[in-house]
Amino acid sequence: MALAQMAAPALLLLLALPAGAWPSLGLPQRPCVHCCRPAWPRAAPGSYTPESDREKWLQVPHVRPTIDISILKGEKGDTGVRGHSGRSGKEGPPGSPGIQGHKGQKGQAGPPGTPCQRAYAAFSVGRRQGLHSTGAFRAVPFDTELVNLDGAFDLASGHFLCAVPGVYFLSLTVHTWNYKETYLHVMHNQQATAVLYAQPSERSVMQAQSLLLSLAAGDTVWVRMFKRDQDNAIYGEHGDLYITFSGHLVKPATEL
Repeated sequence: MALAQMAAPALLLLLALPAGAWPSLGLPQRPCVHCCRPAWPRAAPGSYTPESDREKWLQVPHVRPTIDISILKGEKGDTGVRGHSGRSGKEGPPGSPGIQGHKGQKGQAGPPGTPCQRAYAAFSVGRRQGLHSTGAFRAVPFDTELVNLDGAFDLASGHFLCAVPGVYFLSLTVHTWNYKETYLHVMHNQQATAVLYAQPSERSVMQAQSLLLSLAAGDTVWVRMFKRDQDNAIYGEHGDLYITFSGHLVKPATEL
């Protein structure tokens, strides 16, 4: 408190001294500085001399260093190993149809092809002599050959042997005998597939049966006379042909 009271008169004394008395007190002389202006304004070019090293450093121009990259660039390296192929992308949408091109020139005719090979099979046979049943089943033999391609039908046994597999049309026609029964089967191998039947009558008539059969190679078709207790017969005579059995290939198995 005492020190503060002693310093107050001294401060008042300094403020009351004239401006010329300041150097004698050993205080540094500085120009008057305004608050809103920078201290130590720069003088005109060539007329201002820095008073300290700090001002000299502030007047040094700012230099930005640059580096020549080409000096640091090394030699080109070897080519690396090729990497694996990436996955294929998704298929894009189809594009719009392009413009139709010009019609090309007609090409030269090719060599002739092999002739078309078609399969044929057919038979048509008849019997002129009448036939009566016996005490057992019996195959109906034939004595007249109308059509017999490749000799596939055996007249003596009455069997047609299939060599070309496929679908066949078969037809059997007979003449009944007066007052006698007529009972026949169209056979496929050992299986009866269709029957031709007529009851006894005082009048003889023509009877017919037809069907389609799918035959394999080696199959046989034939006519069997049925075994009966009473007389079973088909009529025939040498002058006319009353009994016929026919068949032909409709479509081979290769085209089915």
